[in-house]
Amino acid sequence: MVQVLSQSIELPTDSECRAILDLAIQKKASDVHFTVGMSPILRIDGKLYPQSDKPVLTPEHSEKLIKSFMTEEQQQRLVLQKEIDFSFAYQGKVRFRVNVYYQKGNIAASLRLIPKEIRTLTQLGLPPILEKFTLSSQGFVIVTGPTGHGKSTTLASLINIINQQRKAHIVTIEDPIEYVFEHDKCLVSQRELGSDTNSFARALRAVLREDPDVVLLGEMRDLETMETALTVAETGHLVFTTLHTNSAAQTIDRIIDVFPPHQQQQVRMQLANVLTGIISQRLLPRVSGSRIVACEILIASPAIRNLIREGKVHQIPNVISTSASEGMISLDKVLAELVSKGEITIDDALAWALDPKQFKMMVY
Repeated sequence: MVQVLSQSIELPTDSECRAILDLAIQKKASDVHFTVGMSPILRIDGKLYPQSDKPVLTPEHSEKLIKSFMTEEQQQRLVLQKEIDFSFAYQGKVRFRVNVYYQKGNIAASLRLIPKEIRTLTQLGLPPILEKFTLSSQGFVIVTGPTGHGKSTTLASLINIINQQRKAHIVTIEDPIEYVFEHDKCLVSQRELGSDTNSFARALRAVLREDPDVVLLGEMRDLETMETALTVAETGHLVFTTLHTNSAAQTIDRIIDVFPPHQQQQVRMQLANVLTGIISQRLLPRVSGSRIVACEILIASPAIRNLIREGKVHQIPNVISTSASEGMISLDKVLAELVSKGEITIDDALAWALDPKQFKMMVY
């Protein structure tokens, strides 16, 4: 994490860049893009808006703006690695998660706004059943969905519930650190890839010696990370993580398929034993403006665990749709309800429905 408070110079150092970031905060943008050949771009309610009153960026102009929020060490790493991730706090208002990269030989950057305040489940519009996932002393909770659909925000809300209610040690492993947690009832240790550890897998192996109760893993990216995360959950810890998948069933298949065939049955048994729940979420544009969350909720009931063990993951959507009494939620049912309430359009709902044919039957 960029330790801005310990520096005499506040990042970014360029006044033009600060004006663009201020505008992003004012317009409640989720992202800012700097790339050669375009004016600075804001993503607002899921759509990109070039700021036409700003000049089109030249290679020199883009580099000047981007380097104004980078340290010397980060600039050196960029030259060697060609892309880097980091984050920085800005004027005590927000944090920015940053990816700087090269495109066509020129420096470009994408900045994600991270609000300073960690919002509650209610404020996020998420179902209260999710709080159940914070009560377990051990298990495996996975938040899934496309990039930019609020996975990190949901995780932060869940972790903050634990921080406010339990006396525990929370260890986070992130790339980069996004939401900053203050110690409340919990001790919170936040580790960032690159500055605090060299790899997710290495940090996960080390975490077992750090006396954790709860572990937040920013993302499961490869076999080694998934294998170690399952082991951490299996050894009596509560693990939260994310995956870029579109449904609960696809999430289970993705984890199992990463492993070689001779290990997959063992992984099915492990996952069936440790899984607590899966949250698969989308952010959709409201008819009235802004965005609204829709999510599928899987709770690891005995029926779900049996289907995982037996390799019958394709039956899981049916169990979810018929298990509302256990707290499970079908994404397509939520989308249909939002359409009927006039919150979202049917076209936007269809774009994200897991079973468009079944969805149409719910709506028409």
